[in-house]
Formats: sequence, C-alpha cells, structure tokens
Amino acid sequence: MSAHVDTAPPTIHRGEDDLPFVTLPDGTDLQLLQVDLAQGVWTVRTRFPAGLVLPTHKHTGNVYAFTTRGRWHYLESPDAENTAGSYLFEPAGSTHTLHVPVDNDETTEVFFTIHGANLDLDADGNVVSVLDAHSLLPAYRALCAAQHGLDDPPVVVIDAA
Repeated sequence: MSAHVDTAPPTIHRGEDDLPFVTLPDGTDLQLLQVDLAQGVWTVRTRFPAGLVLPTHKHTGNVYAFTTRGRWHYLESPDAENTAGSYLFEPAGSTHTLHVPVDNDETTEVFFTIHGANLDLDADGNVVSVLDAHSLLPAYRALCAAQHGLDDPPVVVIDAA
C-alpha cells in the first residue's frame, strides 16, 4: 500500500501572487489558474467591474461557477442572482448574457471551471468568436508579458503529451 502512495504524482500549488491578473479590454481582470489541453478544460478566477455586460455566449460543455464576492446574474434569468457563496452549474449548450449590476458596491469575483469552448454570439445567434483552453493559454501568456513583463506565468498546464 505505501508503495502506491509513494509513487503518486505530487500536488501542484500556486499562491495568491504566483499568477497575475490581466486586464481584458472590457475591464474584466482574469487570472488563468489551469488549463487541461487534453480534456479542453480551463479554470479562471475573474473580477468583474460594476455595470459590466458581457456578450451573449454559449457553452459547448458544462461550466461550474463559484462566486466569492459581489453579485451578478444572467439577463435571461435576472431573479437568479449570484452572490458571495453562490454556486452555479451551467449545462452544456446553455446560452446567456452575464451582467454585473451597475449599483454593485464591490468588484464581483467568480471562479469558473469551463469544459469546452465559450462561443460569443451576435444578435442573430451567429458565432463571432471562440475561446477555449487552447486559445486562452497563449492569450493569457501574451497579456502577462505585455502587462507584467512576465513571459511564462506558472499556469498549471496539463498537456495531451
């Protein structure tokens, strides 16, 4: 039994300041924690400013969201407000528009684990952009280099190789 435990792979730890937040054009701050390139899964920590409305989007896989502060909802379901301590499951195929109320008195922080791709949609439902584990990793690295002078942030990367 102990031989099995001794050969188990080590855990991977990242501290609060190991991975920087990068600021996206819409004012969202994003911290990429992990990408699983083999499974197409990505985990991010996001900070949304008050008044933010993200483009309507569709998920190709399940999404798990945990809110640690602030509040937000989807325009399609305004009565289901996410606040600190809220957990939200989004099934594959769900389509929605994330909104942070303008009167929110603090930055909203949410952890998301996303399976598959995030498809941004135009008003007619056409896909206008795609974000997934494979595209987010180089984008995050480029933003870390541009905003923090950090070329290779220590994102936890699980590769197919």
